[in-house]
Amino acid sequence: MAKSHKKGAVPASGNGSSGRPALPGQVVLVLQGGGALGAYQVGVYTAMHEAGIEPDWIIGTSIGAINAALIAGNEPHHRLERLHAFWDRVEQRAGVAALELLPGFGNALANMATMAQGIPTFFGPNYASWFGPHVPIGVENAAYYTTAPLRDSLAELVDLDQLNAQRPRLTVGAVNVRNGEMRYFDSRDHPIALEHVMASGALPPAFPAIRIDGDPYWDGGIYSNTPIEAVLDDKPRKDSLIFAVHMWNPEGTEPETLWEVVGRHKDIQYASRAKSHIARQKQIHHLRHIIRELAKHVPERSRSSDEVRELASWGCGTTMHVVRLVAPRLDGEDHTKDIDFTPAGIRARWKAGYEATRRVLQREPWHATVDPIEGVVIHDGAPGERPLAVGVDGFSGKTQ
Repeated sequence: MAKSHKKGAVPASGNGSSGRPALPGQVVLVLQGGGALGAYQVGVYTAMHEAGIEPDWIIGTSIGAINAALIAGNEPHHRLERLHAFWDRVEQRAGVAALELLPGFGNALANMATMAQGIPTFFGPNYASWFGPHVPIGVENAAYYTTAPLRDSLAELVDLDQLNAQRPRLTVGAVNVRNGEMRYFDSRDHPIALEHVMASGALPPAFPAIRIDGDPYWDGGIYSNTPIEAVLDDKPRKDSLIFAVHMWNPEGTEPETLWEVVGRHKDIQYASRAKSHIARQKQIHHLRHIIRELAKHVPERSRSSDEVRELASWGCGTTMHVVRLVAPRLDGEDHTKDIDFTPAGIRARWKAGYEATRRVLQREPWHATVDPIEGVVIHDGAPGERPLAVGVDGFSGKTQ
């Protein structure tokens, strides 16, 4: 970094480590929630893994927290195997045969099966809810489904010792049901258990709250589905290359039917103001850089005073490169896309995440020169994506 602010730009710093290419700081993978859309995240990580880039820190919400646990809770050489195992288990095969003749009808059958029966290795019907919506059954039972099968799957696929070894660091977000506040559970600060991961994915009213330290928690996505602030609010801050993986696209066409209205509403809601949120964080970090530069111009005799040192402590010189990867719209998808666990849907999203990440890794935009006072540099990971067609067999999952 330059010692003072100049109009000229400087090259992004390199921070290579053995076994992976030179990168401008710690690698952070930020994963949104989005149910079945989380298959896109698996494709993103697959491309990173093949390029020799393992995250130093993973932050996840909802399905993002589950994928994060599957990565952080395994040694690097087991991670893809465990991710594949989980997503193979949660495939919804009801209606697959009908997809060959009537794709829309086959998807409808699969979605109806998911809603009626759940997915055996993920969630199933909660019969206590059948007593009626006004019968008190407790916050840990007040849901349409039980997520006990998810706990069993995670217990089999996640090594808790590895999860808490901070290789990589893991952070998952959940909302306290009582006070409505977001809380990030961080393996750097305290041990992470399966309950923390499940709490992050406890989306009401489908899934029940998970109790942690006496308090019930729900899915962090109902408060903020874009947990990137955890990186920029972290102390001490570090130069970072942040892969921010967004499942919901706030941009879309004008809806013309009630069915399409529901879809656009869902996209906007769960996109969680990601672009404006990142823009605000960019502005705040820019101000931190300005404070740091201003402190250098304070007369030497005044710099040692407690008041000046306190004010200067608000400054920061770290650079955050944010790579935005937005899941593209699949051809013919609708507002039920987050429960589209069909093999074709999963593999198409997997392929989309893989290909988008490979393209951005080939471009390496973080090596371009940056303004030394900018602080946060945003890179569009996959501009101009077109809707993807989904075949009967979808993407094979093989990446050669």
